[in-house]
Amino acid sequence: MDGSASRPETIAPRPAATVMRLARLGALHQTRLSFMRVLLRRLRREGWRFERRAFAIDARGVGEAVYTMHGPERSYSLVAFGHDLPDAMRSDRVIATAWDATFTLFDGVPTEDDIARLRAEVPRQEAGRVSERELSLSRANRSVRLFSHVVEALAAGRQPDPAQVEAVGYLMRTTAVYGSGKFGAADRAAIEDRPEFAAPFQPEMLSVWLTRAFVLDMVEEMARRRAPDRAVPLDPALRRRFGIGNSTGLGMAPFLVSHPILLNNWIAAREEALARVRRLPVADAEAAARFRAMLPRAQACVARWRSEHPVQRARLAALGADLERLADHVAAAGLSGDHPWDALWRWGEGALSEEGQEMLVSLLLEPHGALVDGLAECMSAGEETGLGLDGTMTAGTLRALLEEVYDWALAIDWDAPEAQARCWYVSEEKLEPRLGERWAEEIAPWEQPLAPGRDAARLHAALRDEPPGAPVAELLLRRPEHRAAVRRAQIAARRPYAEIRDNTIGADLMPIDMLRAKLSFFGAGCFDPRSDRWVRIEMYRGAPFPHELHDLPEDDWAWPEAEA
Repeated sequence: MDGSASRPETIAPRPAATVMRLARLGALHQTRLSFMRVLLRRLRREGWRFERRAFAIDARGVGEAVYTMHGPERSYSLVAFGHDLPDAMRSDRVIATAWDATFTLFDGVPTEDDIARLRAEVPRQEAGRVSERELSLSRANRSVRLFSHVVEALAAGRQPDPAQVEAVGYLMRTTAVYGSGKFGAADRAAIEDRPEFAAPFQPEMLSVWLTRAFVLDMVEEMARRRAPDRAVPLDPALRRRFGIGNSTGLGMAPFLVSHPILLNNWIAAREEALARVRRLPVADAEAAARFRAMLPRAQACVARWRSEHPVQRARLAALGADLERLADHVAAAGLSGDHPWDALWRWGEGALSEEGQEMLVSLLLEPHGALVDGLAECMSAGEETGLGLDGTMTAGTLRALLEEVYDWALAIDWDAPEAQARCWYVSEEKLEPRLGERWAEEIAPWEQPLAPGRDAARLHAALRDEPPGAPVAELLLRRPEHRAAVRRAQIAARRPYAEIRDNTIGADLMPIDMLRAKLSFFGAGCFDPRSDRWVRIEMYRGAPFPHELHDLPEDDWAWPEAEA
């Protein structure tokens, strides 16, 4: 333990060497700074108004709808299309060509001409094209058994079985939510100056939230059309227990490597939030009561979290035990005395697994919205700010920098086959990132630059014969292949959380750790890895629907109450 532990006023954010290891990144949980929660707080605070402008869905779930959110300056509309998809065509894989529902988020309120254009293009997804008036393109498939059960129950005049709802948690899961210029949609640069999109991924989070509303409206309408005299709507409390599912694979994993400045800002905000809470000299009564109230809710969330993946099952077992241990410790030690939040954190560092420690981070932030929520405004970034390269930096300075930031990479024997066992490339068929076995497949010529640790080690070796006072520009004129590694090192010098401090091409790589880290910042829960390369999650479970956003307690949904 360093000396700062005895001087709480000096507490700094955790060091990158601790936080940026893949095993810990793969243990992150949603927090108050997660993007779904940031979005709903803003919509509520600014008085955004919901309008269901169009809704025409038949008994099979076929039709279209337009859901609009009106804000202080602008409006945004989800344009949704329902399809009658044969079971044999339903697939979560990116190679699918048909889906149960397809969507786009439109910038403004669409005209009939806009809807006609979108009707022709959106159901085709990658095969179609949208315009700069669209901010995202997405699709979703039914969770077939639960979807059918809910429609049949409502049509029969009864509520669906809560146990079945609990077991699955969603009626549809998205298999892709594309934004930032893909397939003709508006580029991020076109909307980044809008206050409502100041936090990262806000158009995508808005699209998913409205998609959830559409799906729940759809099942109620299908039931009503099948049995207009008997059908009932979902009970509002039960309705909120449905989230929207998501199936995410390798396409998302490289994002954290290719966006180092953004990654730094996400992690830096989270770590600063934790440090702020730890610095508090006392735990006021309201915050302490809120923390105690959240503990059983966190335990309930973990209790309903299921996974078939052996690694995640072991982590879940450890997390459940951690929360019991945490509850016992809080009951015995209390939250009084000098700097009690710091004392609790230091206890957790020694007593809890990485899963438990990162859950404790989430719980510590929960009662302190006034202290930490403003950090969400610091989480966006333009990667172009890191494109410059300081060629005047001396070889000696760069070498020292590499030895500080990439010490873990310099300790790896990169000549060992297992150190470079994997190779990232882009598939020809779908233009999506893929991970292959370097020594078993002929893929090395198409390798993507997603191994910064290896590149840093190669740069370090190239610097051995350089005079310490020589400018880096001289080396790069002779060896331009090192430009990217120099740039990343210089970024990491100013932004400590910019680099994952683990081997991203090693034989023991678990890509789901990268997926989970990103998805936790979205606000996802109930991570269920189906392999080491793709994962299912839940989004917005427990959240208010657009029509009730202003009627329910603010931001009290991410940890649903324990349910009977």
